Amino acid sequence: MSACPSNVRPPPDRVIADIAEYVDQYQVRSKVALETAHYCFLDLLGCALAALSYPECTKLLGPVVIGTIVPNGARVPGTPYVLDPIQAIFNIGALVRWLEFNDATWGETVSHPSDTFSALLVTADWLSRTRVANGRQPLRVGDLWDLAVKAYEIQGQLGIDNPFRRLGLDHTIVVKIASAATITKLLGGSRNEIVNAVSNAWLDGHALATFRSAPNTGSRKSWAGGDVASRGAWLALLAMKGEMGYPSALTAKTWGFYDVLFKGKPFTFARPYGSFIIENILFKVPYPTAFHAQTAVEAAIKLHATVKERLDAITKIEIWSHASSMMILDKTGPLHNPADRDHSLQYTTAIGMIYGRLTPADYEDTIAADPRIDALRARMVVREDKRYTRGYLDPVKRTNAHAIRVQFEDGSRSERVEVEYPLGHRRRRREGLPCVIEKFERGLAQVFAGTRRRAIREMCLDRARLSATPVNELFDLLAK
Repeated sequence: MSACPSNVRPPPDRVIADIAEYVDQYQVRSKVALETAHYCFLDLLGCALAALSYPECTKLLGPVVIGTIVPNGARVPGTPYVLDPIQAIFNIGALVRWLEFNDATWGETVSHPSDTFSALLVTADWLSRTRVANGRQPLRVGDLWDLAVKAYEIQGQLGIDNPFRRLGLDHTIVVKIASAATITKLLGGSRNEIVNAVSNAWLDGHALATFRSAPNTGSRKSWAGGDVASRGAWLALLAMKGEMGYPSALTAKTWGFYDVLFKGKPFTFARPYGSFIIENILFKVPYPTAFHAQTAVEAAIKLHATVKERLDAITKIEIWSHASSMMILDKTGPLHNPADRDHSLQYTTAIGMIYGRLTPADYEDTIAADPRIDALRARMVVREDKRYTRGYLDPVKRTNAHAIRVQFEDGSRSERVEVEYPLGHRRRRREGLPCVIEKFERGLAQVFAGTRRRAIREMCLDRARLSATPVNELFDLLAK
């Protein structure tokens, strides 16, 4: 007869304890990290405001129950909604992710840390309004920079070496963990309360990557980040009410995360927590598509002038890619919706070659009906370049390379156009940051005009002034 398992509770798993210690105690001193947090704010706001032009997104916004009144509720940028913080996080999360345009990490599991930054912002709005109603000082935007850096770091470090996606789990699992940890801290939680929230987040049901993968790719991928960030916030609120945690949520024999969902293997980490991820964050500029496709689109647009008058004469399009890009984006057959199209390497490449651009509108049915797109897709051959895969995985380089060459019916062919680093990569920061500001200004112009537009622009572009602004005042300015 086997011995009964011990019922002695162990200390918190090392991974959970390290996250809690980092969020609770680490002081962000990197000037580059804090400056980049400001650009990340501009980027996510530009994404959110641009998404308001898409009815398939805006139909998801607002309260769960029409007519719900929330005293001191959080505002949703560009809308009249006043919501409880959980629903407000879902709303802003859907807006920021809708156009596949917000920033990204790299590695085995790519994620989008602005999903958590957005959640911190609307939570801070609700907290600030509650504080003011109780005669206390509101939070200022600058109070969030430190937590934003930590949100980016947790998501990115969890994803560099750990293959959640390859095991069928959606990458948003790391959004949930980062949100639970940082929002608990924002709420005033202690180290122990962060442990409790994070352990519950690991025990949660986790989204499958089905909705990002052929043949099921669909719009859920655009609201999944807001969904899990709101869940992380809910777990943070429970922890602040004294709800208990589960110290061996990861390592418990048979029942822990590792044994149930990670094939019994523990997580590995490339480096200690610091500010590395946000310093090296990948901005998606100027193309709204999966991070992995950015360089392919840039190469396709460079070929536009060469091929635009000879599209019917193309017999073959060779695309050299890397393994991670091919796993996620190499897609043949019919594409059923905008979410399917923005995750197709062949579709985004065809748009770049035909039109010399790639915009959110290029995923809509009116553009997708252009017969030239599928005609070019049918002539594409995607193959792995082992050098590109090695460069993508190299912790020093972190390339995201693609190359394209076009062959014509007369036997001639174009040059082999190669792009190694996307415009939003740290190695192209000087070139890319003006595009981040342009994205912010473009989204702003789609929603606001006149005096309001100028006031928002002047406040948001002035980092010192923005940092000193109460969060609730910023969100009042952003409300419609």
